[in-house]
Amino acid sequence: MLFSDVTNQEVSSRFSVEAAEPHGPKQLFLLLIIARLLLSDHGPEFTFPAARSENMSSAHLSPVDGTDRLCVSERAQCIPSPVLHLRQLPADISEQEVVALAHPFGTVSKLITLRTKNQAFLEMASEEAAITMVNYYTSAPPTIRNQPVYIQYSNHRELKTDNTSNQRAQVAMQAISTAALHSGNMASGDGRGLVPAPSAVLRIIVENLFYPVTLEVLQQIFSKFGSVLKIITFTRNNQFQALLQFSDAVHAQHAKASLDGQNIYNGCCTLRIDFSKLSALNVKYNNDKSRDFTRADLPTGELDPTATAFDPLCVFSGVALPPYGAAAFPPTFHQHTGLPMATVPGSLVSPPRVALQMAPPAVHSVLLVSNLDPERVSPHCLFILFGVYGDVQRVKILFNKKENALVQMSDATQAQLAMSHLNGQRLHGNVIRVTLSKHPVVQLPRVGAGPEEQTLTQDFSGSALHRFKKPGSKNFNNIFPPSATLHLSNIPSSGSEETLKDLFSTRGFSVKAFKFFQKDRKMALLQLASVEEAIEALIELHDHQLDHNQHLRVSFSKYTI
Repeated sequence: MLFSDVTNQEVSSRFSVEAAEPHGPKQLFLLLIIARLLLSDHGPEFTFPAARSENMSSAHLSPVDGTDRLCVSERAQCIPSPVLHLRQLPADISEQEVVALAHPFGTVSKLITLRTKNQAFLEMASEEAAITMVNYYTSAPPTIRNQPVYIQYSNHRELKTDNTSNQRAQVAMQAISTAALHSGNMASGDGRGLVPAPSAVLRIIVENLFYPVTLEVLQQIFSKFGSVLKIITFTRNNQFQALLQFSDAVHAQHAKASLDGQNIYNGCCTLRIDFSKLSALNVKYNNDKSRDFTRADLPTGELDPTATAFDPLCVFSGVALPPYGAAAFPPTFHQHTGLPMATVPGSLVSPPRVALQMAPPAVHSVLLVSNLDPERVSPHCLFILFGVYGDVQRVKILFNKKENALVQMSDATQAQLAMSHLNGQRLHGNVIRVTLSKHPVVQLPRVGAGPEEQTLTQDFSGSALHRFKKPGSKNFNNIFPPSATLHLSNIPSSGSEETLKDLFSTRGFSVKAFKFFQKDRKMALLQLASVEEAIEALIELHDHQLDHNQHLRVSFSKYTI
């Protein structure tokens, strides 16, 4: 056999057989020289311990205690093994940090750290746990202190260490388990990967929602960690939330450990993830608000505007599901598929708050609003409502289809925000639909158009009521979905609680509660009977003149009274 045809594994095997027989120091030294010659064409990836008089075997690893170290750096193996080889570790790596990498996948039974080589070997309690760990880190390499770490199967099937090394591994494992227990992440005691999480269903809250988060975006992000079966989106406490069911609780725990605290887009749309108390989701419709990926035959529910995505009376694990209907906060049903997303960086333990590198969708800034009440809607009405989420430039109510209108926002981001917050809301008794229009701009009436056509199209580009015309305005930080509680501002010193309550009640709105801000009586919260009432009150009373120089400012609040 030619020297160049000899593999590392063959040399390791031959060397182990020879080394198992008694030899003197000279014979052992000759064996080392022969092995190095055999590997001369294979690079420096395989190194051997210094010549010693003890018997050696590739299946017997010496204890690692600082003076007697295993010095093996293995070529990446494709044959699964419970023993894993970690390379390019930081020089000051701790045993607890090494164990933390493996903890989400199962129990670490043995550990050997080679700090001078920036390497480590760890033995998982089962081969299944090791396979799960390697498969995940192959697609999402971990980093420790900004240094990428590489993980592969070892040639060894077992680590033979002394009791001291075993105790150190167990101490590190116990420290990680205690910390994980407090954060809701628990590892399996039998080493067969992750223990069943409280549920295969995750509850997801998206904070700092600057860009819309669609059902498709959630599916794309979370499917990196397992099979996503069902998703339901809704609003609770004025926050966009979702329930997402995996096929397995292991996948749910894996996704939670990796994604909790991460941003979908740079600097915004932060994911807050917990396990749901529900054991399963019962999805009734496949649309932009809910999806059962296992049931392509489900109806869309669009013919029934009051239809709920799931049964509000249906109870899982003793917890009633919240009502879900048109008043909920849905993402857009305009699908954006194929968005690029980098692999999730960082360790599964305390992942850094970095963006998942999702590209904000590039779309037009014109929205199509349908199912309007032709008798009550007007360009000014839509300008005020959509102006909560961006600066409206033009509004056109279609001449031949007055239940439809085009709304042009300043840019695509504002159009997405308005669509996400207003699609599915009730206006004048109708559930309105907001989608992206194919038109890049709203055209003004042609010369010679009749008076009605001119009335149906308005240009608001120079309006003084634009909320976001000032760069860096604090209004950018106060964008919330429609709610029954309104935020009132610019209240004059003469404005009293009774005056403001009467202002709303005399126009037919049911005032349920009122409260001035304790530190600033120029602002107050006013709660109405429903979200629909609040929407209509905002349209009617925003910019209402309270004093000769002051006009009321109305917006949706994230608080309740």
